[in-house]
Amino acid sequence: MKIIHTSDWHLGRSLREKKRYEEFSRFLDWLYDLIVSEEVEALLVAGDVFDNGTPPNQAQQLYYRFIARIASSCCRNVIVTAGNHDSPTFLEAPKELLKNLNVHVVGSASDNPEDEIILLRERDNSPAAVICAVPFLRDKDIRTTAPGETIEEKNEKMIAGIKKHYEEVCHIAKEKHDSGLPLIATGHLFTAGGKVEKDDGVRELYVGSLAHVRGSIFPETIDYLALGHLHIPQKVANSDTRRYSGSPIPIGFGEAKQTKKVIVLDTKEKPLVVKEIDIPSFQALERISGDLADIIKRIEELKAEKKNIWLEIEYTGKEIVPNLRDIIDEQITNSELQYLNIRNRQILDRFLNRAGENETLDDLNEMEVFERCLQAHEVTEEEKTGLIECYKHILYKVKDENGSD
Repeated sequence: MKIIHTSDWHLGRSLREKKRYEEFSRFLDWLYDLIVSEEVEALLVAGDVFDNGTPPNQAQQLYYRFIARIASSCCRNVIVTAGNHDSPTFLEAPKELLKNLNVHVVGSASDNPEDEIILLRERDNSPAAVICAVPFLRDKDIRTTAPGETIEEKNEKMIAGIKKHYEEVCHIAKEKHDSGLPLIATGHLFTAGGKVEKDDGVRELYVGSLAHVRGSIFPETIDYLALGHLHIPQKVANSDTRRYSGSPIPIGFGEAKQTKKVIVLDTKEKPLVVKEIDIPSFQALERISGDLADIIKRIEELKAEKKNIWLEIEYTGKEIVPNLRDIIDEQITNSELQYLNIRNRQILDRFLNRAGENETLDDLNEMEVFERCLQAHEVTEEEKTGLIECYKHILYKVKDENGSD
């Protein structure tokens, strides 16, 4: 049986207020064609199907049209697990209806681990593989809280809770089904050593440092671990069978140069045969950084390509250029280039501590704003560490309750 591992579609996400439905649609068309050409029989989507818990109608239409289309193809099984951006309730709302199409949805951890175990069958109805469909494990699902806990104690409980959950689900899967079948588990979390980009929207999922969440917490009985959450395709601890598929399109300009991938598994052999397939680019992005001469030179080079390219421009020169936006507007006239963001570093550094027409909160994320506040109030480095950890805790609680990034 061939199985595709993908994740982090983030349907409905915009880039600097630019809608991206055409990109999402082209990716899903490409994925469908790949499934047919490779004769794939199962699809695993490891979380973050949507970009938030209340996706817009157009994002929902893309998802359900794809599901309906795939159900009549050679792909006879689809397993969808929720990520931290997804609303478990929303994702599971049509669960019983989708089950009739062999689309299995797991939105949240269950009190009964068997609810997360799915048996895949070959065309002749013989067992092919066992899926432990583990979704994003929310804080409340995996640990109990106690008054006065330190960040370290909370972190230790979180790790222990994740480990216990996987052990329970995998143990029951092995007991209930033929132990010779390939065991494939999903997950949506941040493992130690994972690579991220600054603007990819990936955030820490649990309170405290995640540096202690090692790949070793997952049971060795897992033949393949299909992970989501990190947007860069990568292996966990250099293992061919523990992987992040990454996002199918660049979520931010920091990912513009990445080659996006899906992972194809073949269960006929053990260890499983694993191969990467590159996803084509559906919208060119480029980040240009440098002084004014560097920026203009690169724009001229891109204009010669005569392509529709979205740009993020960061001016880092020493001279102050207050009319940078006007200069860029003139440079891209009569071209297919579009800039979605311009960062004038000299202006920001000069005026960041006071309001001005060149400064907006859009230029900073929540952590940068908080760090600026600490700097403005001359908080010592020793005090900063504790305050930043507390602030991260607050951010986590707010975002977790709202089901947002």
